[in-house]
This record gives sequence, C-alpha cells and structure tokens, in this order.
Amino acid sequence: MKITVVGAGHVGATLAQRIVDNELANEVALIDIVEGLPQGKALDMWESTPISGSDCFVYGTNDYADTKDSDIVVITAGLPRKPGMSREDLLAKNAGIVKAVTEQVVKYSPNSILIVVSNPLDAMAWTALKVSGFEPHRVMGMAGVLDTARYRSFIAMELKVSTKDIQALVLGGHGDAMVPLPRYTMVGGIPLTELLPKEKIDAIVERTRKGGAEIVNYLKTGSAFYAPSAAVAEMVESIVKDKNRILPAAAYLQGQYGYEDIYLGVPIKIGKNGVEQIFELQLTPEEKAALDKSAEGVKKTVAQIQL
Repeated sequence: MKITVVGAGHVGATLAQRIVDNELANEVALIDIVEGLPQGKALDMWESTPISGSDCFVYGTNDYADTKDSDIVVITAGLPRKPGMSREDLLAKNAGIVKAVTEQVVKYSPNSILIVVSNPLDAMAWTALKVSGFEPHRVMGMAGVLDTARYRSFIAMELKVSTKDIQALVLGGHGDAMVPLPRYTMVGGIPLTELLPKEKIDAIVERTRKGGAEIVNYLKTGSAFYAPSAAVAEMVESIVKDKNRILPAAAYLQGQYGYEDIYLGVPIKIGKNGVEQIFELQLTPEEKAALDKSAEGVKKTVAQIQL
C-alpha cells in the first residue's frame, strides 16, 4: 500500500505522521512545491520510526514521478484560511491548485482513490472529480468526519461525558450552512434531545458550524490541522483495512436526496473501493430545508469554477 499526501503544511504533515505511526501503508510520499519542506519533514518522521516502532517508510519530494502508483492520494494543498475569510474566499486560487494537482495524480497514479481536504471542500472535491475523470466512488471529500467530531466534542464538554459514547451525524456542505442532526444524535444510546434543552442544542449546533472559524480566529495565521488530519486518517484506515466504516463525508450525489452533480456531506460506507455505498436518511421537512439551503450554497460556489 502506497499513500501520497499532497501538501506538506500542517494538515498534510500531521496526516503523514498519523499514517506512519499507525502503519497504514508500506510507503508514504509527502509532496510539496516548496523545495526542502517535504524532504525535511519526511526525514524527521522517518527518524522517529525506530522509536515508534513503525516500519512505514516515508519520504519527501517535489516531483510527482516519485508518487507513481499510489493507492490513495490525499490532497491537502491550497491556501489556508485567515481571520475574516470564508472558505469561499479561497475558491479561485485553490481551484487552480487542485486542478493542477489532480492532473499530476491522474498521470502517475491513474488507479488511485482521491480524498480531498482543500477548501472550499465540496467544490474542490467536485473539481478533482471533473479533472480526473475518475469514477465517482474513487473521489471523496473529508468534511463530515471533522464536522461530526467537533459536534461530538462540544456535546461531551457540555454533558461532561466521554466522546466515545456520542454517536452523531452532520450533513451538508463543509461550511456555515452544514446540518448537524440532533434527532440522530445519541449519547450512550440516549437521544440527545432527552439530555439537553433545545436552546443548549441550538448553541452547540451553531458552534459546530463556526468551529473552523473559531480556531482560525485563535491562530490568526493558520487554520485547524490536528482534527482535520485525524479525520482523514480515519477515512484512510477504512479504505486500507476495508473496514466498511459508515462515516459522514462529501460524496458525489446522482439523485440521492434529490440532488444531481454535486458533492455534499452524507453518510457513506468507506471500504477498499472508496465510496462503497451512500445512505439516504429520512429527513423531516425542517431538516430537508436546511440541507437544501446548504446544497444551494455549494452549487453557487461550484458555478464560479472555471476548469
């Protein structure tokens, strides 16, 4: 198993470290356009393996030829958000970056599975699909796993319980119009609605939607990377080990939920072939209206992309 991580910034480098530490591949290529950056970070990781006990070989490169025959390619390349910026503000520049990266991926790893992390997430996953010409099941976006993790962490903080006992779903685009579903949220098998009043749940939902911006505002010069890299690693593990995990992620919809030609966060089964199955939930009119609003935002963003 060979995995390439495109982008040696905070998300990419932290993801590569997680893959190495958990031995999710035999070989990891960390690639970036900045000379020396991926080489230095990868060498540092490799020198940690005698201590961690990992046999996963990791190396850095600026040449896509070194990523040849990758089984999984994770695209983290792109400009990060800064305070006051929306994910959509990154659209034009990151669309160009994702297009260029995808063209190289197709050239050297035509049989790979793509996981897109670059923002605006749903639009960048759509870009990667169109540029690659891959089957939709081989291109997915990391969003729902991260959004759900934030939602679960905030619930755990409020209830003072273990995050392990919280099961939840967040649907929709990776942005301020995402759709956390309290009705599908369970705490140790107990519905969240029986444990917290509506106003508390609404506050948690709103904090989840603003979760990325909250961290950007703290950091000033960057965006989140620990939780995003953990989210991608969970998806990678499900592919590598064919675990068939049911996780919320950005998948290409072709009629599901009433949408066509759009990437949107929905529950999917992730296995060795990528997106093995898309699950359609029975939504209330209010939930469907919220998802429609989120989908409309994604469509407007995609409409601005020029390939």
